[in-house]
Amino acid sequence: MNRLLLSLHINIGIVFRLFLFINGFVFFCIYCNAQSIKIGAFTVDASPPIGSPVAYANTRSVTDSLSAKGVVILSGQSPVVLCAVDWIGIANEGLDVWKEQLAKAAGTTADRVSIHALHQHDAPRCDFTVERILEKYGLGGTRFDNSFYLRVIEQVALAVRKAVLNARYITHIGFGQAKVEKVASNRRILGKDGKVVIVRYSSSTDAAAIAAPEGLIDPWLKCVSFWNNEKPVATLTYYATHPQSYYGTGDVSCDFVGIGRNAFEKNIGIPTIHFNGAGGNIAAGKYNNGSHKMRPVLAARIQAAMKKAWAATKKIPVSEKDIVWRTTPVALPIAQNLIVDSLIATLENKYLTPNEKYDAAIRLAWMERSKAGKKVDVSVLRIGKIWLLNLPGETFIEYQLAAGALRPNDHICTAAYEEYGPRYIGTKIAYTQGGYEITQSFVSPEVEEVLMNAIKKVLN
Repeated sequence: MNRLLLSLHINIGIVFRLFLFINGFVFFCIYCNAQSIKIGAFTVDASPPIGSPVAYANTRSVTDSLSAKGVVILSGQSPVVLCAVDWIGIANEGLDVWKEQLAKAAGTTADRVSIHALHQHDAPRCDFTVERILEKYGLGGTRFDNSFYLRVIEQVALAVRKAVLNARYITHIGFGQAKVEKVASNRRILGKDGKVVIVRYSSSTDAAAIAAPEGLIDPWLKCVSFWNNEKPVATLTYYATHPQSYYGTGDVSCDFVGIGRNAFEKNIGIPTIHFNGAGGNIAAGKYNNGSHKMRPVLAARIQAAMKKAWAATKKIPVSEKDIVWRTTPVALPIAQNLIVDSLIATLENKYLTPNEKYDAAIRLAWMERSKAGKKVDVSVLRIGKIWLLNLPGETFIEYQLAAGALRPNDHICTAAYEEYGPRYIGTKIAYTQGGYEITQSFVSPEVEEVLMNAIKKVLN
């Protein structure tokens, strides 16, 4: 009997210790899972069909395919989606639909989705608000192809769902940077009176424009990478410039930035998502004469900087506790020269050209949205000392540099061209200097204070 009791006692002890071990192991797994990060990458072809409108013509060929690329970041928090599209811009209700559909696919909210255009010019625009206005005045379908856009959005949403299911664990995050040689130059060349005397566009054959200094730019291409121990899973790159070499004939292309990105991605063998920084007043005009032979030259310079940034990458361990998402909605002040009655009169005037009416429609769309109380998001994803900052419009480079100065000991990577509705977003002084960008800005000089306050808030 004593032996039986002793045996039973021993067995109970073993079972109890096994119970504690199993429960401890389960708790450990739950804890590890709660502290883990997963990344899922997605890529979808976003090239328009032949005949579909692109920025300055209808599509007659696809020289270089366009793509919508991004990542879904999973952790103990709600998912975050970052997406970059090889289109000229995504605006107003167009951006709303993109964000809502990708948020639904990722199981998150629209304010945790950030979608940017790379701003290639032989590429589509997406703006359901402007198309609605144009339809009202007999110009529907002349600038936009809504059925194509909706099809791409659906395909990207499906790709996001798959990315969530196939997401891989991340143990480390990497950062590297390198200077891009002979690509970016400031578009706005000032005279002795402090006014813009030359606008140096994406290409130039003007001797004075070519001879003028680069001006204020951010020369650094930044590379953020995600790793599963020693295996890279995905990388994000950031660089600020208009990405045009030549354009306007309907030969669709992801242009030199996209070509350089694609070559780099093929070289390293992992998904690469590139974001255009605050390059509203930055272009390749000093180094690009607009000839066809310059496109591969500029692409090679982008690829070379990506390779150098990749080689300079340093990794650190990362966990869920290192992740913070912040977003703040802001109302950008409307340009005072936007007057509803005048814009409607332009749209109703049968003697004006379709281009003049389109110009009025994009301004009216932004006014409608702003007056209806619609705000734009300024957001940031912080992963340790790496901050991925998301800004609207064709933001001037000064905002990117100012953001970096706010946290000089950290790595600030800026992506602009999210909400394309306001077009150019200049600094306060720029509105006194003139120049093309100011004529195409739908916001007032007070935008600097509003936007800088939002940047400070999310980077705080």
